[in-house]
Amino acid sequence: TVLIHDKNDFLLILPLVLKTQQVDVLKVLEFQNYPEGVTKTSGFCTNRRASKPDAAYRVGKQVQISAPTTQLFPGVFPEDFSILTTVRPKSGLQSFLLSIYNEQGVQQLGIEVGRSPVFLYEDQNGKPAPEDYPLFRTLNLADGKWHRVAISVEKKTVTVIVDCKKKITMPLLRSDQTSISTNGITVFGTRILDEEFFQGDIQQLLIVDDSKAAYDYCEHYSPDCDTPHGESLQAQQPQEEVSQPGRVGEVLQSRGLIPFSACVIVSTFTKLYICLLHSNSAGVIRPSCASVP
Repeated sequence: TVLIHDKNDFLLILPLVLKTQQVDVLKVLEFQNYPEGVTKTSGFCTNRRASKPDAAYRVGKQVQISAPTTQLFPGVFPEDFSILTTVRPKSGLQSFLLSIYNEQGVQQLGIEVGRSPVFLYEDQNGKPAPEDYPLFRTLNLADGKWHRVAISVEKKTVTVIVDCKKKITMPLLRSDQTSISTNGITVFGTRILDEEFFQGDIQQLLIVDDSKAAYDYCEHYSPDCDTPHGESLQAQQPQEEVSQPGRVGEVLQSRGLIPFSACVIVSTFTKLYICLLHSNSAGVIRPSCASVP
């Protein structure tokens, strides 16, 4: 909420709309530049209503792409989060799609695709133990078909939702105050020293700082083919913005409350900002923000 105070001591409360923050893993790893072994291919929807067909990346043999985790998360890794992917692994594949390691080389997070995939999670206290990693025995993500996979991590449970229908929840026996280090590296397509590599097509891979995002994946991030692109949230373009800034300015002007300025603190999961909102004589709000060290 933004509190705006004018010279006549009139207090106006305006909603500040912050979109959920997400990391586009493929973008950070520069898939758009088509590194060696990565090519363009058709995506989940070859015919999307009133839109261009979906595009995806085809990953060939033994492609391993990595980056410092700080490039994905300059701040802290969220305690509760969602991992969202639209993916078509090669039929019969068994490999890790994504692995996150700490500075000692310990794998803290791993997303496996294949038959009976495991969700690997190990916090700063070594919990859960390997024998307690959630194993989704009834799933097969490597049947040669496209799948929309949404993983929700909240408190001490992990839920996997496949193709917007099948939902499985399992215990995640992690610590009460858990953390994932961002001082190591993030690896796409395998684990360090593994002989198995991801092969197949991938359209989207997001990490969202909201455990509820997984439940909205097929509505807001990767909608059905009868939904045009413009009717869904574009998950690759996270931003913080004031809702309808021009319209807000018009309302303030009609009430004689401009020009004005207001200060607001905006917090995301990576940074803290102080924003000064200015309204000009035309009633248009212009935010000026600076990050707090």
